[in-house]
Amino acid sequence: MQFGEPLLCQSGVTLSDYQLVYETYGTLNGDRSNAVLVCHALSGNHHVAGYYEKNTKDVGWWDTMVGPGKPIDTDKFFVIGLNNLGGCHGSTGPVSINPATGKPYGASFPIVTVEDWVESQSRLADRLNIQQFAAVIGGSLGGMQALQWSLAKPLRVRHVLAIASAPRLSAQNIAFNDVARNAILTDPDFHGGDYYEHSVVPTRGLRLARMLGHITYLSNDAMADKFGRGLRSGQYGYSYDVEFEIESYLRYQGDKFATHFDANTYLIMTKALDYFDPAREYEDDLNRAFAAARANFLVLSFTTDWRFAPERSRAIVKALLHNRLKVSYAEITSTHGHDSFLMQHDHYHSVMHAYFDNIAREFTA
Repeated sequence: MQFGEPLLCQSGVTLSDYQLVYETYGTLNGDRSNAVLVCHALSGNHHVAGYYEKNTKDVGWWDTMVGPGKPIDTDKFFVIGLNNLGGCHGSTGPVSINPATGKPYGASFPIVTVEDWVESQSRLADRLNIQQFAAVIGGSLGGMQALQWSLAKPLRVRHVLAIASAPRLSAQNIAFNDVARNAILTDPDFHGGDYYEHSVVPTRGLRLARMLGHITYLSNDAMADKFGRGLRSGQYGYSYDVEFEIESYLRYQGDKFATHFDANTYLIMTKALDYFDPAREYEDDLNRAFAAARANFLVLSFTTDWRFAPERSRAIVKALLHNRLKVSYAEITSTHGHDSFLMQHDHYHSVMHAYFDNIAREFTA
């Protein structure tokens, strides 16, 4: 969907027009009260669930969660997934053509923030004539967007679900993001972000960034269970080639990612993670930051998620309770680390099913 209304970004740069690509699942009911917005994480996009022409390689990134009879039941809810501004899956981003120059935006595309995304998402809701979402949900960076909805648009969302998320990144997380960005920025093929004009891709940097990121998404237990110290050939090769199974896995993930994700988009997404900090304007007082919220909340964390540890979710819960908001919290025992929010897990999915069943009763009673 094309938007001609200028968007003033937090950086001070204005996007005069832009496009948002989105998908919908299910049917919007008569009073438009059953809409659910799914906000994606760093490498996500608008394709939340299902397949394209029954191609199993194109399955939606949250297909375990969204669909008929699933926790977010599309027989009951109208679900919207979109590719955020700055993305590389159809929405306006660095790879898009800048109408002022006729060339890809490249390095000139502004850094966009969680606040900018929520503003653009609300404009999409306006176009779809959805005045209030039944729920806004997301995991990781998507959870930050869901939280921002409760702060910036408090009357436009009834329920907020923040999964494996945080009120802001820790110094350690910012450090991981900086190392990943530097892998890209120092790639000789990066060309200051204008590599499109050179017909190259900073594959090495993007590959390394993804490998580093993937390590932080997994738990030590998950890596030990899946790979341990297994050797591909069964014996040491005494070389710098790939020998351990975990090395093979990480390089495969890095290579795959580098073929379909844009390096500039990766930089933008990690910066959005770094900048999100609703308490910053309130002298680091998260209680004051959440004073404007009116929604009901479900906050979920996972025991082995060390990137967005449970105590980060509990900080959100504490601030919500301070403001006498209705909040449910569950800490799910899982071995999958940060990636747990994407996995099929009985306890996790049972909690989600129950919560969304309760939401559905609000418009089916």
